[in-house]
Amino acid sequence: MTLHVFNPEHDIALAYDLENFTAPHAGRQLRHDLGFLPLLWADADDRVMVDDVDTACRAMQRVLPKIRNKSPFSSWQERLSTSTAMGSASSVDAVEPWGWDAAIRRLLLRRGVCEDVMPGREQIDAVRRLSHRRVAGMALRQVREQLSDIPLVGESFECTTPAMIDEKHKEWGSVILKAPWSSSGRGLRFLVDNSRQHEGWIRNMLQAQGSILVEPFYDKVKDFGMEFYADGKGGITFLGLSVFHTQNGAYTGNLLATEEYKMQVLTAYVPTGFVLSVQQKLSSVLSDILGTDYRGPLGVDMMIVATKNQKGFCLHPCVEINLRRTMGHVALSLTKLVNPSVDDDLVRVMRIVYEDNIYKLKIQRL
Repeated sequence: MTLHVFNPEHDIALAYDLENFTAPHAGRQLRHDLGFLPLLWADADDRVMVDDVDTACRAMQRVLPKIRNKSPFSSWQERLSTSTAMGSASSVDAVEPWGWDAAIRRLLLRRGVCEDVMPGREQIDAVRRLSHRRVAGMALRQVREQLSDIPLVGESFECTTPAMIDEKHKEWGSVILKAPWSSSGRGLRFLVDNSRQHEGWIRNMLQAQGSILVEPFYDKVKDFGMEFYADGKGGITFLGLSVFHTQNGAYTGNLLATEEYKMQVLTAYVPTGFVLSVQQKLSSVLSDILGTDYRGPLGVDMMIVATKNQKGFCLHPCVEINLRRTMGHVALSLTKLVNPSVDDDLVRVMRIVYEDNIYKLKIQRL
């Protein structure tokens, strides 16, 4: 049996790197309200750990009322056993959280899950190291260098002092400041003019995390990504495209459609060959970077941007690398369940909404 856990506070936990970490309220509520999500990719005999079993059952029924006949959920109040020697219904052979960090590993240990079925502390440290945004910058440079015949954009510079940030601001004009580790939209600051409005944030971030990544601001016209799986032996498998929406840097929803339809959306801006070349090259680059240090799902955020003269489009091949499961993976799992058609009328979107003081996943017609 595999035990699945939705821990959306993972990115923030990586930043703090504490075993005894308390997530912010929003992260705790997301985990409580959407804890059923791993059910979408779990096998029939797997279990999903949730904050509240009744809440998870209701949320599951709202999304896919016919997905299962029995509750596959366990609460954090239960103490689980590890080892399949007796075939116990509560035994755990493997654990798959949303993302691995020191806090979730410690929490699972406290609930009786054996260290043998989880990564060790050295592996957790490797995940954190590889999740630093400088790694995405390194992958970006390699992809651009190796695909120099394709109109790609993107730069990333790691700064350790305010003076270095000022220098890049003067060179590039409008820039985005990124914390080395942060959750979606929360570790970003937009520096447009010469105001000092972010001085305090810059100072605090440099002190807390040691550096800030500075990148040029682009005229984005479309968010998308590519979802992968790393086998921990250097093998990288491409799982599918993710066409998603953001608001102020925060995720809001995903397209549920065939791969053909999603490619059509992207090729309204750039040729199919560009997208396929980036996919193949990025797989190779990720294989070299991750090697045997990471096993599990991952996603790479990208975007299509307008050229400065507004007469064409370029592709940014590596905005972020998320060494965890992503909402793009959720969308791929949901797509298999709703079985969309190439017919535009049957294309759906998956949205995360906050209404009635609850986070909800909704599937709607496009």
